[in-house]
Amino acid sequence: EMQLVESGGGSVQPGGSLRLSCACSGFTFGDYDLAWVRQYPGKGPDWISVINSAGDSTTYHESVKGRFTISRDNAKNTLFLQMNSLNSEDTAVYYCYIQDIFYNEYWGQGSQVTVSS
Repeated sequence: EMQLVESGGGSVQPGGSLRLSCACSGFTFGDYDLAWVRQYPGKGPDWISVINSAGDSTTYHESVKGRFTISRDNAKNTLFLQMNSLNSEDTAVYYCYIQDIFYNEYWGQGSQVTVSS
C-alpha cells in the first residue's frame, strides 16, 4: 500500500521560509512523478508543483514560480518542497500527491502552513 507521510509545516512570518518533506513507502518511488498540492479552506485542491520520476524536470504554478522549489531524493524515497518568500496567500494545507498506473490517487496527511505577522 502506498503511504505518504508529510512533515515540516508550521507558522512563519511573511517573507519567511519553510521546507516540507514527504516520506514515501509501499511503491517503487523512483518510477513515479510526484506533486505538491495545496488547499484553501472551503476550496478544492490546486496543484502547485510537479517533479518527474528522475527529478530532472519540474513545473510550477505561476503563483509559486521563483519562490518554491520541488525536489526529491530517490535514494531516500522522499519528496521535498522548499518554500521561500512566503506570503499570506500561501496559507493553506499542503499535500504530497501521487497517482499510480491505475489512476488511483494517494495523498499525504496534509501539512498546515500559516503565514502571518
